[in-house]
Amino acid sequence: MKLHEAAAAPNCRRVRIFLAEKGIDVPIQPVDIANMENRRPPYTDKNPMSGVPMLELDDGTCIAESVAICRYFEELQPEPPLMGRDPLDKAKVEMWQRRMELEILLPIAQAFRQSHPFFAQRIEQVPAFGEAQKRHALQRMAWLDQELASREFVAGDRYTIADITALVGIDFGRVVKVRIPEEMSHLARWHAAVSSRPSAQA
Repeated sequence: MKLHEAAAAPNCRRVRIFLAEKGIDVPIQPVDIANMENRRPPYTDKNPMSGVPMLELDDGTCIAESVAICRYFEELQPEPPLMGRDPLDKAKVEMWQRRMELEILLPIAQAFRQSHPFFAQRIEQVPAFGEAQKRHALQRMAWLDQELASREFVAGDRYTIADITALVGIDFGRVVKVRIPEEMSHLARWHAAVSSRPSAQA
């Protein structure tokens, strides 16, 4: 198998961190997204949606979407459990993972898509929407700061994929000048802790 990915893309980093936490090594096939390699054949023959990352199995099966790739490896190697242990725990982790995706990672990614020159020739940008998404991201970071006042990690007392998604989103915020404000001490404490894990360097 091999993982088609672009080093700078946040969803690719999400999978790399997940694999590092699992101790799984997968060969990397770099994809040049700056030159839109992902938007033409042969890449689009395997993934018509053109996104990265994409996992290509030895039999030619291709799995796109970062969380789907993580789910595949979670099922192959359940330990350490990054997506929950039992039905209730799995539901809670999925709830928080989805919240981090929609409320933290997505608005920051939208701010990038709508305002950064990288996407100028790729989509019709609406800069005002990008600025609104920055403000929304900061509001949701304030909400997450309060949530983290009562627990160590996003989904509870154990590191999970929800922490990975939140970390990737917040770190990507630097590209659009969205950073953790000084007054968000709980979020800053959490961020320092998860950033110190070896997997964060993946």
